[in-house]
Amino acid sequence: MNSSKSPGLAGFGVLKNTTCHTEKKISVFFSIIFMTVGILSNSLAIVILMKAYQRFRQKSKASFLLLASGLVVTDLFGHLINGAIAVFVYASDKDWIRFNQSNILCSVFGICMVFFGLCPLFLGSVMAVERCIGVTKPIFHSTKMTSRHVKMMLTMVCLFAVLIALLPILRFRAYQIQASRTWCFYKTEHVEDWEDRFYLLLFSCLGFLALAISFLCNAVTGITLLRVKFKSQQRQGRSHHFEMIIQLLAIMCVSCICWSPFLVTMARIGITKGRSTETCETILFALRMATWNQILDPWVYILLRKAVLKNLYKITSGCCGVHVINLHMWELSSIKNSLKVAAISESPGSSKQINLQPLGSMGQ
Repeated sequence: MNSSKSPGLAGFGVLKNTTCHTEKKISVFFSIIFMTVGILSNSLAIVILMKAYQRFRQKSKASFLLLASGLVVTDLFGHLINGAIAVFVYASDKDWIRFNQSNILCSVFGICMVFFGLCPLFLGSVMAVERCIGVTKPIFHSTKMTSRHVKMMLTMVCLFAVLIALLPILRFRAYQIQASRTWCFYKTEHVEDWEDRFYLLLFSCLGFLALAISFLCNAVTGITLLRVKFKSQQRQGRSHHFEMIIQLLAIMCVSCICWSPFLVTMARIGITKGRSTETCETILFALRMATWNQILDPWVYILLRKAVLKNLYKITSGCCGVHVINLHMWELSSIKNSLKVAAISESPGSSKQINLQPLGSMGQ
């Protein structure tokens, strides 16, 4: 019977014929460190996002914070579930034959790997689309993008990721134990069947599509905000948009850097029908790079906030002995303009002079 269709024996041929020499202590160390740092980082980011959501009640900010919270919660559970299974596998000396006779654990591990891999990429693209609509179509966004609609989008994204993860199980294709014997995923060795190749290519194409959508929407949003800034129109409330677009750009860059090696590797294996030159160590390196995405995502919200950036800028300037000349000049100019307006308002005929005062000079 074909091993890809026999759940109880899935992946055991890989264990017999192929070995991936990895140092156990180093691998366990990586798994524990990744899981611990990821859980702490995402927990801290959830607290910050929840406080921000309670503070900002305007829809333009609230919808973004809901989506960001969904992304961070997904990353948290990804570290929690996948990390716990990986540590259990290492603690059991990677003896899959002993504790995985029915292939249930491998199937669960594979489903979680696919779901927690694709779902953050999907949510990142949905956040980029939401910001693009909020900046380019503010009226439509304020009337249609309510909290209820955002929660529906979150649910649909999660259900779609679950469907992709369950697709091999529904087609009676078991997830495979990989050559390193530490994780489960689609079949990556001796891939000859078109369906096994299809799953690898589907995963890669969906990941690249999510990154492409994020790039396109963030580009449109950034260009729109810069045009508005240069035209000096509708300045009020734009600081929130700039803060959010900076966070989205950081998320997109982190996702591209972390996920590109793994997506490219899976695509090459699918295209070359399993005759790719990718070694087990290369695949493990790409997998660890992808894991870093779930660790770095929460730090985007922890560090790339306006209040934190201001404090870091002041601390860095003070440590380097650099005087913030532009900031001082801006503050001094604002004080002078305020005193000038006050003096004019107290003088006779102030109302006429104030009306003649250009509005643009007030913010210079």
